[in-house]
Amino acid sequence: MSVIHRLAAGWLLDHLSFINQCGYEIHDSFAQCRRVTLNASVPSGDRCTTSTCATAYLSTDDPTPAPGDAVETEGKTGKTRYVFREEFFDILKPHIITVPQEQLWQGGSQVSLTEAEASSTWIISFHCLLILQKRKRKCVFNQGELDALEYHTKIRELIWEGTLHLVQEGLKSGFLHCTTTKLSCSKSVVPGHVGCGLAELCEMAKQFPAINDSDHQAVHAIDDEASIPEQDLLSCVTENNSNYAKMVELMGQKYLVPPKSSFLLSDVSCLQPLLNYKKKYDVIVMDPPWENKSVKRSNRYGHLSSWQIKQIPVSALAAPNCLVVTWVTNRQKHLRFVKDELYPHWSVKTLAEWHWVKVSSRSGEFVLPLDSSHKKPYEVLVLGRVQGSVEEALRKSDDVLPIPDHKLIVSVPCSLHSHKPPLTEVLAEFIKPDVECLELFARNLQPGWTSWGNEVLKFQHIDYFTVLQDE
Repeated sequence: MSVIHRLAAGWLLDHLSFINQCGYEIHDSFAQCRRVTLNASVPSGDRCTTSTCATAYLSTDDPTPAPGDAVETEGKTGKTRYVFREEFFDILKPHIITVPQEQLWQGGSQVSLTEAEASSTWIISFHCLLILQKRKRKCVFNQGELDALEYHTKIRELIWEGTLHLVQEGLKSGFLHCTTTKLSCSKSVVPGHVGCGLAELCEMAKQFPAINDSDHQAVHAIDDEASIPEQDLLSCVTENNSNYAKMVELMGQKYLVPPKSSFLLSDVSCLQPLLNYKKKYDVIVMDPPWENKSVKRSNRYGHLSSWQIKQIPVSALAAPNCLVVTWVTNRQKHLRFVKDELYPHWSVKTLAEWHWVKVSSRSGEFVLPLDSSHKKPYEVLVLGRVQGSVEEALRKSDDVLPIPDHKLIVSVPCSLHSHKPPLTEVLAEFIKPDVECLELFARNLQPGWTSWGNEVLKFQHIDYFTVLQDE
């Protein structure tokens, strides 16, 4: 279970546990040699790196490895279990520590909420002064900053108190560890080649010869072959219908596909294969690549304009009363766009705003000061429901569960950029069992979900995992 604690305010999640419970166990029954390279030389206290992480691959003509380097089986069913690399969740301390907040998490007796709020008011005033000095202008905030401050003022008490209660439960149960010991944490090293080329491959796919939909299969099921032609991955939905994980190879890179999952690797302009899949989804979650100045400067990933996001055919993919969840950055411009333009365009009624709060894996401090004038330690989720005809709504009324106005999802964030926490168990409380779920702009896969995006396999790359055991 990824839900560690459930309170009226929301949930404390274990993101890493969710990934590792997805069932990343490979079962092979090849009548040929299988070699599994094991990390046998690294002391248990050392971190796994790319050169020492265990990888599994097929081989029929490789030379015999040195003793201790590999395990070989022939004509037997081999099992290799993978787990996500733990160091990507070692957020041991906040990026910036604020004393009142640190004391509050570590005991609560030294600082009351009233004192902490008074302190935060001073922090906001201090940030205003800094901005004034930096910009050397009479107006402290521009309009966007004023809108953000107004929004933050409305929701800060809910976030502060709710996070406090959830973190205290995490400390009591031992999931979070209150400590005053000086911590040192080496930065997780991500190999440069991991997941690279996926977006570029989708761009190149536009140059492929046009495929006649009537002659082309809409679904490709992964069998025991480890390699799938690139054109098949890009032109139809790929399914793993087995109860075990599968390994696929794409452009010489290996990716783990969890059981009972399906995905489409494609550009936003190539969504027809997803429509050809002919499924209607009861839950649609999306994390659009919002356009902003920092994204443009960093050139870290592509972004879409508001107009392009509106063109996504959500209405064609959604089942009646579909629950739509959109991750939104803390820019008020984007939040207003989702509620006032995007959802009405898709005939979606806004129901609630939830917040994902990011805390450290030790004492549970916010990863950034709650009242930071720049980045905040939380992100917004806007929840809405597709509105159909009156007759359709009446027929489906028994299947619709009410959505709370506000909830918190508190978790230790992954250090990998834009690796969002899982919503499967959180949303399960508000939907019927065995429904169809879709994630748009996904960068990883989940059992029971269909995922789409031009980097949909990014965090499935084998180098993000390590071998737990070999049977």
